[in-house]
Amino acid sequence: MIQIKGSVSLQDFQKVVFDNQKVELSDEVINQVNESFRFLTDFSRDKIIYGVNTGFGPMAQYRINEKDQIQLQYNLIRSHSSGLNEPLPELYVKSSMLARMNTLSLGHSGIHISAIELMKELINRNITPVIYQHGGVGASGDLVQLAHLALTLIGEGEVFQNGERKPTHEVFEKEGLEPMKIYLREGLALMNGTSVMSGIGIVNLMYAEKLLNWAISCSSIINEIMTAYDDHLSEKLNLVKKHSGQQKVASRMREFISGSQLIRKREEHLYNGKVQEEIFKDKLQEYYSIRCVPQILGPIYECVENAKRILVEEVNSANDNPIVDVESGNVYHGGNFHGDYVSFEMDKLRIAITKLSMLQERQLNYLLNPSLNEMLPAFVNLGKLGLNFGIQGAQFTATSTTAENQTLSNSMYIHSIPNNKDNQDIVSMGTNAALLTKRVIENSFEVISIQLLTLVQAIDYLDCFEKLSPKAQEIYTDIRKIVPIFKEDIVLSPQLQKIKIFIMQ
Repeated sequence: MIQIKGSVSLQDFQKVVFDNQKVELSDEVINQVNESFRFLTDFSRDKIIYGVNTGFGPMAQYRINEKDQIQLQYNLIRSHSSGLNEPLPELYVKSSMLARMNTLSLGHSGIHISAIELMKELINRNITPVIYQHGGVGASGDLVQLAHLALTLIGEGEVFQNGERKPTHEVFEKEGLEPMKIYLREGLALMNGTSVMSGIGIVNLMYAEKLLNWAISCSSIINEIMTAYDDHLSEKLNLVKKHSGQQKVASRMREFISGSQLIRKREEHLYNGKVQEEIFKDKLQEYYSIRCVPQILGPIYECVENAKRILVEEVNSANDNPIVDVESGNVYHGGNFHGDYVSFEMDKLRIAITKLSMLQERQLNYLLNPSLNEMLPAFVNLGKLGLNFGIQGAQFTATSTTAENQTLSNSMYIHSIPNNKDNQDIVSMGTNAALLTKRVIENSFEVISIQLLTLVQAIDYLDCFEKLSPKAQEIYTDIRKIVPIFKEDIVLSPQLQKIKIFIMQ
């Protein structure tokens, strides 16, 4: 059980979103939410407060009569439930719900506690609103996507339960849940924030970390089977480049190849005074995709770590408008809903993961091209050359997928289009940035799936399993449980899909 105390960590998201642990509200959170609600109710009686007794956006100049103020919130929720395209997968919706519940629990939103308690129940029962991928510009928050969350909370729209799409009112009736009642500004408070882009971003980061781990593993294995020299991974060489990410990647690769009988030491082969050739048979230095892994994956490691910091700060921030401050006895109007922090980090992460996929695609090409590796048959074909094709077909998929990543890496952060009667004259496009990053990450898992299958086929051709490091042997064994060695051509799509599912776990 994860207790919401006004702060959530990446580990909390992991436990709730992936491990299906339940959440509960601390007494402190319940008290501060109730206090914030009571304060705003009293404070707004004789004052003009945006979204309580005014219209929204460019129509904020219209005062709303007290008798219409509750209907105003319902109108906002229903009118903005206008998303299109495919529904966001349940995993990402659950992450977004946890992010929204936490920010509303900070006591700066003036929302009634019942809205937060209902969200808690939906999370604990694995009921997720149908939220469409298209709709948010990420400036006045994720208005359209969060409207679909609010629509569920008032008992309307649709939800997913156990993977099945159902009308919300049917699920609520079956589960004994009462729809949220509007008291003051629950519609605006739920919708005006960055929680969907942040929720998607948090899941992206968890998968990005897995991708980075697999890229380090694949890069280490290719160093082994190509009998690379070890000095490009040495502590001495990498310490003179003052970047922590590079040093971390090199350290992890050294740890991975520990125990390998294939990695060579330059001093034993080239520094011993016994080399007599005028033209060397072996390359003195490996290709960049093998030799420069710490320098390429190092910045990606640092990008992931920085994005973690920014997104954890975002989900633990009050990111709606206006902001209620009980301590000072005031309500502040501003733009904490603006998603630039998330948008910028998702753009950077998308570029980083695209570069990761480019590195793995180049390593794959090295394995498949005998003119480069001078050790393996073309396309790591273990059958009859000319008659069989090995990994030839799968390379097309890896290349086209990497090319798609490159196109998708164009920035959303700088792609602002004014809208909302020019009230929102500069926007973040943070939700789009997060969704594009999601796609690039999924694409990159496909590239690594193809690379892993190629690596184990290469290991069998070279008959070098016994000389591999223990970590490489473990990965070989895991992949071979999924796809046995093959010489005759087989349909690769279902096999690669199985590998992809395995490495995303």
